[in-house]
Amino acid sequence: MKIRIFLFLLILTGFSPALLSQDTTKQELPTLYKNTDQKTEHGGYAGVSVGYMEVDGQDVLTLGGRAAWIIDHNVAIGLTAKAMINTILLEGYWDNSDSSYYLVGGYGGIFIEPIILPKFPVHLSAPFIIGVGWLTLNEYTWYSPYDWDSYFIVEPGLEMELSLLKFFRISVGASYRYTTNLRMEGVPENLMHGFGGNITFKFGAF
Repeated sequence: MKIRIFLFLLILTGFSPALLSQDTTKQELPTLYKNTDQKTEHGGYAGVSVGYMEVDGQDVLTLGGRAAWIIDHNVAIGLTAKAMINTILLEGYWDNSDSSYYLVGGYGGIFIEPIILPKFPVHLSAPFIIGVGWLTLNEYTWYSPYDWDSYFIVEPGLEMELSLLKFFRISVGASYRYTTNLRMEGVPENLMHGFGGNITFKFGAF
């Protein structure tokens, strides 16, 4: 009997340091996300873009601008605007065969731009624009409105970007415009739907 008690106490004494060490040792639970204590890097850029789009089968040149905040090199969020440089003449949409009007307009809004493989000197980005636009039908090339309308626009795109200098990049891309239906007399509702292209010159901290 005494031997059994002695063995029990010996076993308990042998395990007690291990039990105490388990209680006093702080163990980290496994998780799906591990905090590496790395700080998120921030940057930004301002850009000027020259572009092209087709409206009613006619060539339209555009001039635009961007201002963006870059988060951790992987995504940019900002504002953008684009305007038609040249006017185009619309004909054949009105009952009077002699009726024709010059079209001018532009659009702007916010954009989100995921950047794919940003550390490579040549990489891709996918800007997505959500905004509003306006169109005016003028009787002459200067401002003499016959009719006008505003619309919402969604424009997804894809760009190839070249990192030429630490503070300077050039991107070349294409996009497609979707708009709400236009409500101007005689003008097709989907007049502004279509592809476009642009070259953008970006200056900033990337």
